Amino acid sequence: MTDAIQRIACHAFRDQRPGTSGLRKRVLQFQTPHYLAMFVQAIFEGVGDLRGAAIALGGDGRFFNREASEIILRMAAAHGVARVVVGRGGLMSTPAVSNLIRQRGLKGGIILSASHNPGGPDGDFGIKYNVANGGPAPESVTEAIFRHSQSLAGYDILGEAAGKVDLDRTGEQRLGQLVVEVVDCVADYARLMEQLFDFERMRRWLKSNRLVFDAMHAVTGPYAEEILVKRLGAPASALLNAVPKPDFGNHHPDPNPAHAEELMARMWAADAPALGAASDGDGDRNMIVGPRMAVSPSDSLAVMLANAALIPGYSKGVSGVARSMPTSRAADVVARELGLEAFETPTGWKFFGNLLDAGRVTLCGEESYGTGSDHVREKDGLWAVLFWLNLVAVSGRSVPDLLGDHWRRFGRHYYSRHDYEAVDSDLADDIVARLRGRLGDLSGRSHDGRRIELTDDFRYVDPVDHSVSERQGLRLVFADGSRIILRLSGTGTVGATLRLYLEQFEPRTGRLDREPAEALGTLAELAEEIVGIRRISGRTRPDVVT
Repeated sequence: MTDAIQRIACHAFRDQRPGTSGLRKRVLQFQTPHYLAMFVQAIFEGVGDLRGAAIALGGDGRFFNREASEIILRMAAAHGVARVVVGRGGLMSTPAVSNLIRQRGLKGGIILSASHNPGGPDGDFGIKYNVANGGPAPESVTEAIFRHSQSLAGYDILGEAAGKVDLDRTGEQRLGQLVVEVVDCVADYARLMEQLFDFERMRRWLKSNRLVFDAMHAVTGPYAEEILVKRLGAPASALLNAVPKPDFGNHHPDPNPAHAEELMARMWAADAPALGAASDGDGDRNMIVGPRMAVSPSDSLAVMLANAALIPGYSKGVSGVARSMPTSRAADVVARELGLEAFETPTGWKFFGNLLDAGRVTLCGEESYGTGSDHVREKDGLWAVLFWLNLVAVSGRSVPDLLGDHWRRFGRHYYSRHDYEAVDSDLADDIVARLRGRLGDLSGRSHDGRRIELTDDFRYVDPVDHSVSERQGLRLVFADGSRIILRLSGTGTVGATLRLYLEQFEPRTGRLDREPAEALGTLAELAEEIVGIRRISGRTRPDVVT
C-alpha cells in the first residue's frame, strides 16, 4: 500500500553538517533525490523522540519551499508526530515560528530558509531545527543531527496515496494519523508587537512623517502590511516589494546598502522619508536608514540599549546585553555606563539562547544586521523596525539626531566588514591557518605606532551551561581599542566566504562625523599587511563592504 509508511533505502550524504544556522546548499543539491529526506530523517533521529509531539513548520517561501514542506509533513506522519502547525502556503517568518513554538508550547519546529541568501531555481535553500524554547538548536543538538546523518541507511515516509495537505486552506487536515494545522500566523505576531510597542504614539507620528519599508519580496511583506499599514495607518505606498516571491524578485534578499538599492535611492533623495528600513528572506534581519544615513547594526544595538527605557516593553529595565564577537563593542560601552552585564559570544543566534533563558540578557545583536530581544528566541527584523519607529516617535528625534546624540555621549565605534565571497575553500583555509600560526608572534608587537595587546582564536565558555566553543574567529586587539578580526562565514553555499572586520574607537570628544572608510583607512591597510587576503588570494577588493 502506497499510503502506508515506507522505508526508503539510501546512502548517507557526507556534506550534511549544519553551519551557523542550519544546513544550507544550492537548490539543485536539495533537489537531488533523497537529499532533503535524509537530512530530515537525521533531524527526527537526532533531536529526540517526537512521537506524539506537536511541532511547527514554516519557511520563507523561496523556490522549493512548498515541495520541501510536503516531504517533511509525510515524514512527520511516518515518525508518529501528532500535530504539525504550518504557516499558510508554507510561509512563516523565522521570528513568527519562534513565537508560535513558545506561545503554543510546541516541542520544536523546522524552518525552511537560507535567510539572506539568494533564491530561485539557481539559488540557495536551507533547513534548520528550532528547539522548545523557540531558538535555534544548540551545537549539542546540531552535532547529534550530523552524526545521525552520517550513519543513516534510509528514511521513513508516508506513501503518496495518503494524499496531500492543502497548504493554502487554514484549519485542521489529516495526513494519515498526523493532524496538520494550517494557520495564519501574522495576527499572532502582530498581537505580540502590540504588547511591546506604543502603537498609538507610532500612529500619531505616521500622520505627519513618512516611513518606507522594503520587504525585498520576502516573507515579511504580509506582516508589514498587517502592522505598518492596517494597524499603524501607513499608506500602502510605504511598502516596497511586499509580495513574497520564490526568487525574491530576482534580487538578493539581504538588507544592506549593497543590495537594497531601491530603498537607498529613496533615502538619499531630497525628499527622503524620515525612516527607512528593510528585512531579509526569512524576516530575522533588519537594516535601519535615516535620511542620507545608514545605521550600522552595531550602532543600532547600542542605541536600542541606551534608549530601551523609552519603549513600553522594556520600560522596567533590561537585564543585560549580548553581542557576537565580531560585532563592535559599542553596546559594551553603553552597558558599562548603565551598570549592566555585557556578553560576547560566537557568531550565531543559538549562542544567545541560554543567556536569554537564564534572564541574563534582554537585548542581543549581531553585526550581520540581526537584532532581537527576549520576546522570542530568534533575531527579529520587523521587531527592530518597530523599535526604531517607536523610538523616533516618542523621542521626537530624527535618526541622524539619535545617532549624533549617542556618539556625543558614548563615543563612536567606526566599523566595517569586508566580505570576500566564493573563495576557493582550500585557499581560504590556508589564509586563516597562516594568521592563526602567527598569533603568538604578533602579540605585543607594534605596527604603525599601534601595539597589539591581544591575539587569540576566540574561545567561548557559555556562562550558563559551561559548554565550550573553540576556534570562533581570529582576533587582533590593539592597545587603543581597535580590532582586526578574521573568520570564515558559516552561511555561504559556494566556496568559502572570508570576512574581515575592522573596528576603531573614537572618543566622544573626537571626530565623530567621518565616513567609516576614511576613518578606517589606515587600519584597513594594516590588516592587509598582516593578514594579506588580497596578496594571497589575488583579489583586488572585497566583494561586499558593509
